[in-house]
Parts: sequence; structure tokens; C-alpha cells
Amino acid sequence: MPINKVGVLGCGLMGSGIAQVSAQASFATMVVEANDELLQRGLGNLRKMLEGLVARGKMEAKAKDDVLGRIVGTTRLDDLKDCDLVVEAITENQPLKNETFAKLDRICPPHAILASNTSSCNVTAMAAATRRPGQVLGLHFFNPVPLMKLVEVVRTILTDETAVRTATDWVRAVGKTPVQTKDATAFIVNRLLVPYLLDAIRVYESGLATLEDIDQAMKLGCGYPMGPFTLLDLVGLDTTMYVAEVMFDEFREPRYAPPPLLKRMVMAGHLGRKSGQGFYKY
Repeated sequence: MPINKVGVLGCGLMGSGIAQVSAQASFATMVVEANDELLQRGLGNLRKMLEGLVARGKMEAKAKDDVLGRIVGTTRLDDLKDCDLVVEAITENQPLKNETFAKLDRICPPHAILASNTSSCNVTAMAAATRRPGQVLGLHFFNPVPLMKLVEVVRTILTDETAVRTATDWVRAVGKTPVQTKDATAFIVNRLLVPYLLDAIRVYESGLATLEDIDQAMKLGCGYPMGPFTLLDLVGLDTTMYVAEVMFDEFREPRYAPPPLLKRMVMAGHLGRKSGQGFYKY
């Protein structure tokens, strides 16, 4: 069945971005949050993003109003009962995601596709928690969602080809470029990116060079848009450590183990931009 109505579970940084691109692509979009405070904060941030586009001349005021008119916020999971696609974007917690997918399976219509925006959790486990494992997959967007073009379409050994094709078509419809990957820890991007970021921390720990010089070297020497420490602060040091720990638990390879400095910075609450201090101060 075609996708007409989209549900987004979670209205944080990723969820609000997914809701925005869905509504901008003319899909009726329902956003669910745990409570009204979180919902209003997420919708407020989404509104500011659109107003910023209008202020920069990249969107007409009427188009902004049309986008907002396609988005409905709620705190009731049951309100997703008539969605054709639900994208889960809640915290990276495997048991919580499994439980959530079991609930969505009971609520959503039989044809609905259930997708996770996870960057590190096991999509197969989420599928196994439902009675429709063939219609469960991963749709891993990247931050910030409105700007980043890539979406990893993650299929499990249970996912139906029809569900993959339908979800991939929707990804293209919202203006993103899909790449196909199997459900294996960290998928494509993080499997390659996280070891690079961890190695950058180890190089800094060893005293080889300063933060600034390592960042500058990778920008100018490799053509990267930002250096590893700027990127770490943007992603969040806690998020990076969590993904690294999941990868290490899965593969037991030393290169995936979080370096001591990363662990201590997370313990100290130096998480990056979101806390005001990471490797740099903000």
C-alpha cells in the first residue's frame, strides 16, 4: 500500500527533523512524545528551523505554514493507529525499543511498516518483538536531518522485499538518498566512522599533536568538512561512547573500545556542544 500518513515517535533532535522532512514532502505527519513539555519543545524547535528558512529566503512563509499544518503532535501512542509508516526515534535503549515495537504492532494497521532510526541497536530484535517481522526495518537518518542527504535502509533477515522497496521509495520522496545495508552493528557509516574518531582521541592522548592541529590536518589533508574533535563534540561524546561500547560488545575488537579519555570526559559531563563543553568550549 502507498504511504500517505507517517508517524514519528519522538520529537527530539532526530524525530523533529524526520517530521519536518516528511511534512515538507507533503506527507500528513503525526508526532508522538512522552509528555506535553517534550512535545512542545520539539515542535517549537521545528518551527524555529522553518522560520529560519523563511528568514534566509529559502522558503516562502505560506510554505512554512503549509508544512506546520501537516504536522499534528500528540502524547498518545494510540493516535498512530492509522499511519502507513511509523519511524521510531526514541533513546538508544534496546529493551525499550523492543517493548515499543511490540506496542506499535498492536496499535498500527496490519499493512503499516515499522521503522527504527537507531544507529546502533539490533533491528532484528525489534522485529522479533512483533507479529509482522517482515514489515520491520531500520531507517537511519543523519544529524541534522533536514540538511544531511543520506539514509541507511537497514534490512534484517526477516524483512520482506516489498517493505524495503516501499520504505526506500519514501526515503527518496522526502528528498534523501538511500543506501542499503544489512542489520549488523553500526551499519555502514558508524562501522567506518567510529574507529576513526576513537583513533583521533588516541592520537591526542599520546601527545602527538594538539586538538586544533589534528582537526586542521584532517580537514585540509583529507578534505573533510570538519575535524574529528569538532565532529565528536557535534555528535555528542556520550553518544559516541555508547555506539563504541555496543560495537566492542558485538565484535570484541580493541579498535572499537572507548579510549580512557573519552570515558573520563563523559563521566565529567563534558559531552560536547549540548553540555557547553567537550573537547572544545562553547
